[in-house]
Amino acid sequence: MGFFKKVASFLSATPTEMETLGLYVRCDRCGEAIGTRIHLHHDLSSLYDEGGQGGAYFVRKTLVGSKRCFQPIEVELTFDANRKVIAREITGGQFITEEEYQAEA
Repeated sequence: MGFFKKVASFLSATPTEMETLGLYVRCDRCGEAIGTRIHLHHDLSSLYDEGGQGGAYFVRKTLVGSKRCFQPIEVELTFDANRKVIAREITGGQFITEEEYQAEA
């Protein structure tokens, strides 16, 4: 029975703060603050150079608010080999801090 408990706990485990990155944006159209989390070990895709070597990561998220409008906000993040953000782009919104997001939530 110990084996099944280990499998169940693995499948139901929530990611720790070190494994996730909070992402907070504000919609350009309606001003709604939207937040999400990116799991740094499951959501990222590898980027390969011309020689086929990896070492960088990429994620694209489309966020949609739920209160005022349903404008899609496209976010693209590039990470280095240590999964630290090195570049970010946004279309349809602007990045905000977690504090700004919490103040409106």
